[in-house]
Amino acid sequence: MSTEYRRTQEAVARLTPHQYRVTQEGGTEPAFRNEYWDNARDGIYVDVVSGQPLFSSLDKYDSGTGWPSFTRPIEEGAVRTAVDDKLWMTRTEALSSGARSHLGHIFDDGPRAAGGLRYCMNSASLRFVPVADLEAQGYGEYLRLFTTPDDTQERAA
Repeated sequence: MSTEYRRTQEAVARLTPHQYRVTQEGGTEPAFRNEYWDNARDGIYVDVVSGQPLFSSLDKYDSGTGWPSFTRPIEEGAVRTAVDDKLWMTRTEALSSGARSHLGHIFDDGPRAAGGLRYCMNSASLRFVPVADLEAQGYGEYLRLFTTPDDTQERAA
């Protein structure tokens, strides 16, 4: 799997109309009526356009907003920001750093113990990769997030 995460014409052409509206036009999906707002499985969330790893389920929490919310990106630099002043207030827009897909917005009302940020994302911008599928889908390096030192020792035996 390539680790050059970018937007291509082919990738954009594969998007559903809903995914296109959200990722390419900055749309927002309805709260509580999206695929991942209550997903509690272990795995990672990647950019639906480029496949770039963006968030870990270990940093996902129930914000009560109806959108998948995270305390931080999976790696520094995975998410870029931009000023969004399209509505009645100025907000911080979250974009994937590789494909520049619109992901959602970042707010400062997240859990204080985890840094205080809430990455409020649109499910339509994301694709979930369960832990069991990480290796097969080319994301094996992220297995380390879901293993303990005891797990590693057991596999070596």
